[in-house]
Amino acid sequence: MNQVALERGRMKAPPLRGAGGGRRTEDGRPRTALGRRLAAVRRRRSAVVGGVIVLLVLGTALLSLVWTPHPYQEQDLGRAILPPFWMPGGQTSFALGTDLNGRDLLSRIMVGAQASLFVGIASVLVGGALGVTLGLLAGYFGGWFESLVMRLVDVQLSMPGVLLAIAILAAIGKGLLNVVLVLGIVSWVQYARFVRGSTLAVKGQEYVAAARAVGATHSRIVWRHVFPNILPPLLTVSTINVSSNILAESALSYLGVGVPLSTVTWGGMLNEGKNLFELAWWNAAWPGLAILLIVFGINLLGDGLNDASS
Repeated sequence: MNQVALERGRMKAPPLRGAGGGRRTEDGRPRTALGRRLAAVRRRRSAVVGGVIVLLVLGTALLSLVWTPHPYQEQDLGRAILPPFWMPGGQTSFALGTDLNGRDLLSRIMVGAQASLFVGIASVLVGGALGVTLGLLAGYFGGWFESLVMRLVDVQLSMPGVLLAIAILAAIGKGLLNVVLVLGIVSWVQYARFVRGSTLAVKGQEYVAAARAVGATHSRIVWRHVFPNILPPLLTVSTINVSSNILAESALSYLGVGVPLSTVTWGGMLNEGKNLFELAWWNAAWPGLAILLIVFGINLLGDGLNDASS
């Protein structure tokens, strides 16, 4: 029966699928735009390396929620400033050494990844939600609202971001959520300016004019026709801003105005270890390397996404 049906043309061969199950054309290319972009990212080794680094750090942060080699707040002055295990006096049970209070540095590095990733991602969501909304509305409607938004952007860009963050934190106080809020407020202007420019380019396209001609509402045009077409480059900007905000949080914690010392962060560990560098360099080296690694990985991934979107 199947052979007869095939001869009559009533049965079609099943669509080709890739290794990940995605639909592909007969020549092996992904059918969807998202599939093509993911394939382009996979072809770039730097993006793959960056993605692996980010996944490793994310996995470490998740693992630290349920397990660390030692309780990260456990103090024992009898094992204070132990060196890494390969140095004289080091112990394999404290692979990266201990700090001035005898706390295990590896456990604290693992736990510190939680705060750094949370601040980086959450502040991008806060700043992105505000900036994207205002940028879309300003670029689409124009007029006095666009002028008002862009003047606010110009005013805020005239002030150094870190100094603005320090001033706001001095007024509202330290705290993890306060740092997220402040970094979101500082970074919204980048999204607003980028999205406004992209919206101006997209709203003149024929498919937007066609949607307007058939009576689509402004809300439907903005969110169903304009926003999806500026999303790929917006994801690239957001990815790179995650690393920028991680650096900013580290700088604020290093200066003592960010997250309280009771919350473990890589910047706070740098602040604690800077005075011990000559005596115990590892107290500052490991959190510094952790910051370098995650920022390097996110930037590689962001460059790969940028190449794929273009």
